[in-house]
Amino acid sequence: MPVDRITEPALERYSVCFDHSCTTVVTDALSQAEWDMATQPLKNPSSTAAEERLAIARVIAIFEEIVGRHTGTYRDMGRNLRGFGQPGQLDCIDESTNTTTYLRLLERGGLLHHHRVLERSTRFGLFIGMPHTTAVIEDTGTGDRYAVDSWFRDNGQPPYITKLELWKAGGEPQNE
Repeated sequence: MPVDRITEPALERYSVCFDHSCTTVVTDALSQAEWDMATQPLKNPSSTAAEERLAIARVIAIFEEIVGRHTGTYRDMGRNLRGFGQPGQLDCIDESTNTTTYLRLLERGGLLHHHRVLERSTRFGLFIGMPHTTAVIEDTGTGDRYAVDSWFRDNGQPPYITKLELWKAGGEPQNE
């Protein structure tokens, strides 16, 4: 029986989803040393929201590496087809859920100065393919919303971050 997802993640206890659409949910924790290493890019507050988004991308990649070693998701390959059916593979539901968890940890840790974490968003596939879900942050200065999409790339690679409206229109890394 899968573990329930933890809705208020903490360094000592948060949930991680994998095996497509959160089929497997495990509870994980970060040591203080792992937290310090993962959050290093955000230790000195960025002077702009754009700089903070770049730092967020680096932090999410580091989280994926650390959590991947804990959970076996280090084998995750970008998108769905290359790693389909492999243990520890993540689809967009898993990726967006986990990325949102990592972002909430950063927010609770007081490391986001230009953004706040929102609920995930889904684009639907009438003209742009299958439905697809992403984590979302909002620039607190402008109100602009950004997709933080780690699904496109292999485990430990920085997520694709773009304005949510571009993402909803079918945006993906090679199109920019």
